[in-house]
Amino acid sequence: MMKREVINKTRGTSLGAVRFARTFMSRFRGLMLRRDVETGLVLEIPVGRGRYGSGIHMFFMLVPLDVLFVDGDMRVVDSVTLRPWQIYNPRKPARYVIELREGKIRDSGTRVGDTIEFRDLQS
Repeated sequence: MMKREVINKTRGTSLGAVRFARTFMSRFRGLMLRRDVETGLVLEIPVGRGRYGSGIHMFFMLVPLDVLFVDGDMRVVDSVTLRPWQIYNPRKPARYVIELREGKIRDSGTRVGDTIEFRDLQS
């Protein structure tokens, strides 16, 4: 599975490496039961799912995560740090849900309205 880097084009900062969850099992498992979240995860949400269709849960998570919700224009529409066992629905519908190690949003200065880009990395 190819790694990509999440870039905040607005601020010129990196949010780190991610993998896209493209199979049913990779989407189902997500980052559950992992303590090491050096590589984040991107969930691609089908068009038309709406705000509640791009919500996530933190069931069986062992560590907090930073989560970015990004629309089809690659703009951040919501961001949050979630703790294990929380459920969250973004303020606006998202096309991509980006799960990252806690602190990545703060460290990169990412804010709602910023533009995000995915760049290919070597595996």
